[in-house]
Amino acid sequence: MTDSIHSPEYKLVLAKLVEMRSDAGLTQRELAIKLGREHSFVWRIETGKRRLDVVEFYWVCKALRRNAAVVYRELIREIAALMPPPAGLPMGTESGASRKTRRQK
Repeated sequence: MTDSIHSPEYKLVLAKLVEMRSDAGLTQRELAIKLGREHSFVWRIETGKRRLDVVEFYWVCKALRRNAAVVYRELIREIAALMPPPAGLPMGTESGASRKTRRQK
């Protein structure tokens, strides 16, 4: 397994972050100011030098006036289009769905 920060999937995440910032009309410096962070924080994330955790993802989305849940769903669709489903998991099946079905029986 490759390190996720260097994976094609993570490159989609980085591209989405850059696209959102650009669409918001902000520079890296302006986004950093909105986040209360140094300019290099945004630069390191956008260049893949630093991993973005889920809480930071939420903060970035909020600073860019985007709904983090919507952005996440968009990313999941894009990532799923890149990758075949894991072995043993049919297309369109969510792991949580099988648990729900078992509980209902």
